[in-house]
Amino acid sequence: MVVSDSMTIAKRGIIKIKRVPDVLVFSTLSPIMFVLLFAYIFGSAIDVPGVSYREFLIAGIFAQTVVFGASFTGAALAEDMQKGIIDRFRSLPMAPSAVLIGRTLSDVVINVVSLTVMSLTGLAVGWRIRGSFLDAVLAYVLLLLFAYAVSWIMAFVGLLVRTPEVFNNASFIVVFPLTFIGNTFVPSEKLPSVLRVIAEWNPVSALTQASRDLFGNTDPLAAPPTAWALRNPELTTLIWVVVIMVIFVPLSIRQYKKTVSR
Repeated sequence: MVVSDSMTIAKRGIIKIKRVPDVLVFSTLSPIMFVLLFAYIFGSAIDVPGVSYREFLIAGIFAQTVVFGASFTGAALAEDMQKGIIDRFRSLPMAPSAVLIGRTLSDVVINVVSLTVMSLTGLAVGWRIRGSFLDAVLAYVLLLLFAYAVSWIMAFVGLLVRTPEVFNNASFIVVFPLTFIGNTFVPSEKLPSVLRVIAEWNPVSALTQASRDLFGNTDPLAAPPTAWALRNPELTTLIWVVVIMVIFVPLSIRQYKKTVSR
């Protein structure tokens, strides 16, 4: 029952994307803008030893894109509560967790489309996958897994704030510094001491480093990072995925039940 109900909700989210393509269009235009802005304007001013800055950049754009893409879950839940759609779901014989599972699954589709567009844009500006095919597939899988885990954080926040406007402001305040205080756009060792420590243990930095390593966009002769999280980025990313899911899946489901019981 949970599986079928979740698939129904996920299908609803995908149909909504099809009927309101503006969401998908603007969610892909933003990272394209970042690629062009950093590659052609800031790229000449940022030096990354042993690797082209454009190749260094794309993994960071990927990480930023999927994290921002995960916010659609919270915004959609806040909108559904505002419009009373959650009350309609409550009157149906369906599992409460299905609404959240289905909603987070539909975000995976958005992120797949966004990553496809980003990959094509990256190839157009000079990015290349220099690792093996399987490594590249693993990089994309890690990006989608991490984005799915973050979707549950966004679901919890969306259920707390209950209006899309408040959610957008709240998520921006959290996500923006998380994606910039890291190794997404500049090497973490170039940051000031305090920010460098934060960047080295930032989960987005681990995701970015894992993607760079798997895509082959790092200098093979460079010394390994000093922080354990960046020396083992794939494992660190998986640990973060598990930790986030263990904490926020039950929290989100409990908050959903609490919200619909009012």
